[in-house]
Amino acid sequence: MSTSTDAILAYGYDLGGEEEWRVEQLDEDGALQLDWFDPEAEDADFIETATDRLLAGAGFTETDWHAPGYFDRKAEAETRVGVEFDTYCSGDYPLYVIAAKRVTVARGYIENLDLAALARDVIELRWDEKLAAALQVLGITPKQSKPGWLLCSYWG
Repeated sequence: MSTSTDAILAYGYDLGGEEEWRVEQLDEDGALQLDWFDPEAEDADFIETATDRLLAGAGFTETDWHAPGYFDRKAEAETRVGVEFDTYCSGDYPLYVIAAKRVTVARGYIENLDLAALARDVIELRWDEKLAAALQVLGITPKQSKPGWLLCSYWG
């Protein structure tokens, strides 16, 4: 078994995680307080639950992945949402980002980035608007004042 050590560049928001959420929706003990997510549930998975909520907001509520065309319809909804989640830090203590764009580079590899193109994409692809819409559907207010480029690491 090997250990993954990745670099992640993401355009979006740092949401933190269980040890220190970086959002406004917290109780007096710093626990996440959202009507759609119960961190105490046996099968609690923040990314899966949040993604399902975003997809439902985009009109995709199907659960039967055996249905003809299911994956095509899901992909179309994911495109409409225009954001995704990623984890950083470690597999044992995940922290989360919500991003309109992310680039992951594994140890031993390199990614040549066109920074000018990425800057244009922020505007042309309306990443700020997509992130704002997703945060509204999720009912999350990040402590980070606006979206930006986040360089994260992952070990796991």
